Amino acid sequence: MRQIKLLTGYLSSLSNGRVVLWCYLIWYLNTVAHHFDPAPAIWLNSLGISALIGVALILSVGGISSARRDKRQTLRLFAMPFCVSSFSSLIKGKGFFLVLPPEPSELISNVLCCLAFVATVICLRKKRQVTSCTGTTCASNKI
Repeated sequence: MRQIKLLTGYLSSLSNGRVVLWCYLIWYLNTVAHHFDPAPAIWLNSLGISALIGVALILSVGGISSARRDKRQTLRLFAMPFCVSSFSSLIKGKGFFLVLPPEPSELISNVLCCLAFVATVICLRKKRQVTSCTGTTCASNKI
């Protein structure tokens, strides 16, 4: 029960920018599920690119001290190049338009997963806002 409360608290307090980042991850994972390729070269190349670009991004946002302070940001700075690299390898030559898959069912799946996540966050934000109200006075919540 405690984990659910932590998760709902985390999701209800996500900034809009973080909601977008989570949607990117959902889109990526859905695409990987549809186009997974076990070839080690794809994943090793993606790890190498992640390491190189991740270090450069760490240096660009304040160096090692910044990385130690904000471990989630550091994870994102390494995960993003990994995801971009592996995504591009997985979809190469498969008829994608930008990041949109050619198969309608896959596109619908990606969109519905993202919409379900956004709807969940919105509902949890509204619930948080309602529960923070006492009588006729409500605490100001940034949604």
